[in-house]
Amino acid sequence: MLTEYIQAAMRRARYEILSEDRTFYGEIPECNGVFANAETLEACREQLEEVLEGWIFLRIHRDLSLPVIDGLELAIKEVA
Repeated sequence: MLTEYIQAAMRRARYEILSEDRTFYGEIPECNGVFANAETLEACREQLEEVLEGWIFLRIHRDLSLPVIDGLELAIKEVA
């Protein structure tokens, strides 16, 4: 489920080439604060996925909700 969620989020990523230095900037609009900047598009994608993973774990650790992406919902349920 986590892998599917990450893949769905990465499909929503938006990339652009910054005119100032010709580097690649990527972000996932549904995931506030998840962005990356790198010299190549591939490096930007890799960095963006790493940032996304860290963002997910941080939100889980802090008991914060995650956005539903393509119908996929990550929710932590308390088990007795």
